[in-house]
Order: sequence, then C-alpha cells, then structure tokens
Amino acid sequence: MASDAPPAEGPSNAYEFTVGELSTELKRAVEDRFGHVRLRGEISGWKVPASGHAYFTLKDENACIDAVMWRSGRASLDFDPEDGLDVIAEGRVTTYPGRSKYQIVVNRMKVAGAGALMALLEKRRAALAAEGLFASERKRRLPFIPQRIGIVTSPTGAVIRDMMHRLSERFPRDVLLWPVRVQGEGAAAEIAAGIAGFNALAETQRPDLIIVARGGGSIEDLWAFNEEVVVRAVSASAIPTISAVGHETDTTLCDFAADHRAPTPSAAAERAVPVRAELGAWLADQAARLEGGVLAGLARRTERGQMLAARLGDPGQFVEMRQQRLDDLAARLPAPREIFALRAERLSMLSERLRSSGMTAVKAASADYRRLGGRLSPHLLDTAERRAVRRLEDLVRLFASLDPKAPLSRGFALVRDASGDVVPSAAAAGKAQGLKLSFSDGDVDVVRGSAKGRKKAPAKPLPSGGQRQLF
Repeated sequence: MASDAPPAEGPSNAYEFTVGELSTELKRAVEDRFGHVRLRGEISGWKVPASGHAYFTLKDENACIDAVMWRSGRASLDFDPEDGLDVIAEGRVTTYPGRSKYQIVVNRMKVAGAGALMALLEKRRAALAAEGLFASERKRRLPFIPQRIGIVTSPTGAVIRDMMHRLSERFPRDVLLWPVRVQGEGAAAEIAAGIAGFNALAETQRPDLIIVARGGGSIEDLWAFNEEVVVRAVSASAIPTISAVGHETDTTLCDFAADHRAPTPSAAAERAVPVRAELGAWLADQAARLEGGVLAGLARRTERGQMLAARLGDPGQFVEMRQQRLDDLAARLPAPREIFALRAERLSMLSERLRSSGMTAVKAASADYRRLGGRLSPHLLDTAERRAVRRLEDLVRLFASLDPKAPLSRGFALVRDASGDVVPSAAAAGKAQGLKLSFSDGDVDVVRGSAKGRKKAPAKPLPSGGQRQLF
C-alpha cells in the first residue's frame, strides 16, 4: 500500500545552477527550439528611440510577446509600422536575462494581407480628408504650357525615360529631375523632401509644374505614396502637382492630394504639355476664323452703309434745297427801311394813344377834383393833386424815352446812304457814293467833302391864347 507521507529528506546529487547559468541554459534551449518562427499579430506600443532600433509588442486576443527590430532590419521595411496594424513577423525567439523575460527578435516584417493594408489606408484617408487636404476647392488649374517641369521619381527606372520621350515628342520643355527612392525604408521622406525642395528653389529656377511619378506594383510597393508625410507635402506645394503613381487601377493618397491625377506616368507627360503640331494647327485655324469674321463683319457694315447712303440721298441736293429755302425766306422779309417805317408808324400810333390817355386822365382828375372839392380837406386835395402830377410827369418821360428822335437832340446823328439805308460803320461810309445826316432840326446831304444844307422845318404856330400844347 502506497504511503502518503512525503519522502524523507536526505542528501541530493542535483546540480546547483547559478542564476546566470540557468538564464544561459534557458536562452540556449529557447533559441534552439524556436530559432526561426513566423508570427502573426497586431502591433502595439511601437516606438523608435535615438538608437534607431524599434521596440514594440505583438499581440492577439489571447496573449502578447515583446518584440525588438534592429535598425538594419527596419531599413528593409516598405511601410511605416503603426499601432493597430496586423503584421506577419519573422525572427527568432530569445530571452532577456536581465529581466527574466522572453522576446522575439524580428528580422523581416510585412503587413498581414491586403485587407489589413486597405483598412489602414482607409483609416488614414478618412483622417486626412477630415482636415480638408483632399477638398476639390484646393485643386488648381495646371499651366497650359509650362516653361520648366520638375519630376520627382527614381533616376534609374523606365518611368523617367518614358516621360522624357513623351515630352520630347509632344512639346520639348526644360526638365528638372529630383532623384528619390520610390520604395522601401525612407522612400516617403525622400519624396516629400523632393517636393519641398522644388518649392524652395529661387523664382528663376523653380519649375512651373511638379510630377510625382512611379511605375506599377503591389499595394506594398506603392505604400510610400500613401504615407502622411508625402500627402502633406503634395497638399502644401505652392506649385501645381500631377500624381502619376502606378497603373490606371492603382490609387494612392497622393492622387487625392494632387491637383491632377494621371493614370500612368506617360499620361502625366501628355497632360503636362500640348502637342506642338496640333497647337500650331489650332492657332492657324483660329487666325483664319478671326480673319473671316473680320472680313464678313466689314462686308456687312459696308453693305449697310451703302443702303443707308441710298436712303439718305445726295447731301449736295439736300444743302441746295435748304439754301433755296433760305433765299426764299430772305426775299419775303421786308427791307430795313420798311421795317423802320413800320416801327415809326406804330410808335406814332402808340404816342397818340398815350396822349389821349393822358388828357383823359387829366380831365378825370379835374372832374374828381371838382366833385370832391367840397368834401375833401385841402391837405387831401393837395396830396391827390401831387400824385396826379407825378403820374402825368412819368407818362411824359415815358413818351420822351420812346421818341426815336430824342437822341438826335443830344448831338447824335443818323447816317444813311443815297438809297436811305442806315450806314452802320466807317468802312461802309467810305464805300457809299453819298451820305445823308439826320439831325434833330433837319437833314444834311454829304457828297465827297461838300455838304448841302436843308431848310429847317418851320416851327408850329402857337395855339390861340399863346400857350404851346403839351402833346
């Protein structure tokens, strides 16, 4: 019957390990058993100190393991690891005696399938789009004929040769190449530096257009053009950009940020410049159309001018008709002497009417005076008499100012020629054969230095009673 009692304590022959010896044995055993493993997990806690080595954790839903990737291994990565990315790591499991833990030293690492990369790409695209880096209003018009084109691509691939050949065929331009790596560790930083470098050039050296180009490949091969540093460099470029990465079916975040996306690098060269021969033919066609339009417009205006000229008639006949009309109106106008006689006759009529009106006013005032003399005071009568006298004097002065012969009494004379027309100037008087001077007391005929007097008009006899009439 077996006994449940513990074995009796006694001397043992077991080897006594030191801590260091045990750690070395464990390290050797683990490395011999797991000298090369492929491990799938999610990156967590990714960090790269100044030494350049990467320290992180690989985990799944059940466990986690510490991982380290030396700087030399990081150089072979064609993507930028980040937390949450599902990867497949290859390396060896070892122990770290200083902390009594085991870890995996990763030599190579890749994304665990396109699905994980696409998920990461979509996550990054959404974050950058939320910042407005892909907004359509940020897109700029490309220059029609750039004087200088900058290309950011590999200097050794077929891409640059194809683009140069296509540019030389279509429209040769100055090309500046910024050589970069388009795949692998550090490619994204070089591409971003190339875009920023073109923008930092002097105004006289800066290109008018930048093309970021790469040939086709898998999503892993094109991953550098999905990095945030490249997208931000393209978005911040002050020079218009064309993204020509991969083939027609390939799409990168660089395409969203650029001002224009070309399906291939060759298509980018075609989009950058027009075909010079086609441009020359287009310009010739436009010149011909312009010339035809000008000639057609000139013909239409000439025809319209001729139609208007036919409707207008001969301008000379129009002027002759108006001249004849003017002569007719001039013939119908009375002579100046007749006009003067008519005005004198009308003035005499007005004077007679004024004289009659004045006598009537005097008689009316006398009658009013006799009628009101008994009822008005002497003062009022004197006032009314003075008012009537002033009104009468005003009428007399008005009559005297209207008399055409009044200026003659002040030494003026009216000069007429032999036909009785008024002589207005000394030049006209020199041309006249004879002159007649009218004074206030009579007329004098003047003929080339001699004058023949005219009898003075006899004075009118005084009315009965010896008093001259007022009018």
